Amino acid sequence: MREIRLPLSCTRPRIMLALGLLCIAAGCGSARHAPSSDVDCMARAIYFESHRSSRDGMIAVGSVVMNRVQSPAFPNTICGVVSQKGQFAPGVMTKQMGSRSTPAVMAAAQSVIRGERHPQIANAQFFHAEWYQASFNNIHYVVTTGGNAFYEKRRPEAVTARRPLPATEGLTRR
Repeated sequence: MREIRLPLSCTRPRIMLALGLLCIAAGCGSARHAPSSDVDCMARAIYFESHRSSRDGMIAVGSVVMNRVQSPAFPNTICGVVSQKGQFAPGVMTKQMGSRSTPAVMAAAQSVIRGERHPQIANAQFFHAEWYQASFNNIHYVVTTGGNAFYEKRRPEAVTARRPLPATEGLTRR
């Protein structure tokens, strides 16, 4: 079998076309869309922490991720926050996502990345399952939604909501 070599002038356009298509598929070069890795990481946090919950619960989890990104106490990227060891559900970055809720999860992730926040999350950077009874004196609860109780850590004397609040739903836009 004889090898056919194309002149460089013929292969360069093919290489550029392939790189361009790869870049489009990866989401680079677009100021209107977040890189696919950010969307994927946000979707993973939402999926593994709240995919069976309400839209409010999904947006609240995403809001916590974004609060952490903005905080100097956590990594400054979505993927950095979500992949921090021991902070989110085990396997959040490695397990497969797969259920009927995936389209809703992806929509919530994209909405949070575009700027939507749960209106009651405020500065909360933490949450736990609604049923869990934490006994720390520095937890200030801000909202309970989607099966999770969301809270800020404060100095004990500044805590005014020491127990999870009654669940609230229907606050995020659709």
